[in-house]
Amino acid sequence: MTSAFSGQPPQLPADHKAVKTGRVGVLLVNLGTPQAPQTGAVRRYLGEFLSDRRVVEIPQIAWQPILRGIILNTRPKKSAAAYREVWTEEGSPLAVITAEQAKKLQARLGDAVLVDWAMRYGEPAIGPTLDAMKASGCERILLAPMYPQYCAATSATVVDKAGDWLRKQRWQPAMRTMPPYHDDPLFISALAKDVGAQLDALAFTPEVLLLSFHGMPKRTLQFGDPYHCHCQKTARLLTEALARPDIRMKATFQSRFGPAKWLEPATDETILEEAAKGTKRLAIVAPGFSADCLETLEELAIQGRDAFLEAGGEKFATLECLNAREPGMDMIEAIVRRELGGWI
Repeated sequence: MTSAFSGQPPQLPADHKAVKTGRVGVLLVNLGTPQAPQTGAVRRYLGEFLSDRRVVEIPQIAWQPILRGIILNTRPKKSAAAYREVWTEEGSPLAVITAEQAKKLQARLGDAVLVDWAMRYGEPAIGPTLDAMKASGCERILLAPMYPQYCAATSATVVDKAGDWLRKQRWQPAMRTMPPYHDDPLFISALAKDVGAQLDALAFTPEVLLLSFHGMPKRTLQFGDPYHCHCQKTARLLTEALARPDIRMKATFQSRFGPAKWLEPATDETILEEAAKGTKRLAIVAPGFSADCLETLEELAIQGRDAFLEAGGEKFATLECLNAREPGMDMIEAIVRRELGGWI
C-alpha cells in the first residue's frame, strides 16, 4: 500500500472519475437571438425572452394568456421579417459579433484563460456553455454580461441563469460577475475614440447626435433600478469626452413595447420632432449596446432613417457599436484583466 508520506502519488479507485482542473474561464454573455430569421425560430426565442419574470414584471397568471394567446401569434412574423433585413451569411449579427469578441479576447489573454460566449435567450445557452467550460477544467469563471448599464431585466437575469446552473452542480466552480461599466473611464474613452472617428468619417457633420439606449418601462426607475441613471451618466460623460460643441447631443430611449409608460424621451418620437423643428442632418449612436443587433441595424438604421427622411430630414447616419474593433477590444480586455485580478 502506498504511504501518504512517501512522496508517491496515491492510487486512485478503479471507478474514480477523471476530471480536468486548474483553469480560469471568462464567459461573455449577450441578450440573445433566434436561430434563424423565420417565424417559428423567432416564436421560440420570444417565448423564452418574454417569459422571464424580470423582463415582464406582470403576474404570470395575467401575462401568460396574453403572451401565448396574442403576442406569440402575431409578433413573430413581423419580427422575422425585420431579422431578415439584417441577417448575414454567417448568421445573426449579434451572435457573429459576440463570437468574434470572444475569439479576439482569447487571443489577447492567451492560454492562461479559456474564453467562451453565450446568449441569455436562445443559443448557445448559458448552462451548456458553462458545462463545457467546467469539463475543460475551469474552476474559476468570470461571468461577463456585456451590458454597460446595469438593469434587472438584462444584467440580473444573466446572473439568475448562471445561478440556476450552479444550483445543479455538485462541484461548483468559483464565480465572479463583471460589474456594469457605464461610467468606467476605459469605456468612455473607447466610446469617444470610436464614435469620434466615425463622426469624422461621415460625409456630413450632423447637427444632432442622438445617444439611443434600449427602453425600459418607467416603473423600473420608480422601483429603484439604476438603469436610467446609468444611461444618463454614460450620455453626459460621452458628450463631455467628445467635446463637439458643433453637434447637439441628446439621450433617448428606443424599442418601446406594449401600453405601459416607458422611459423618455423616445427615440422614434425625437427623430420626428427634430425633423419638424428643421433639423436636416442627424446621426444616431447606441452606447448601451456592446454589439450591433436588430435594434441598431433595423430599428435605428432602417426605420429611423426612413422616418427622418420622410419627415423632411436630408442627411442621416447610424454609427456602429464598438463591436470587435480595436477600441472596444482594448476596453474589454482591460476590464476583464482587472476583474480577473488574483486569478491570473
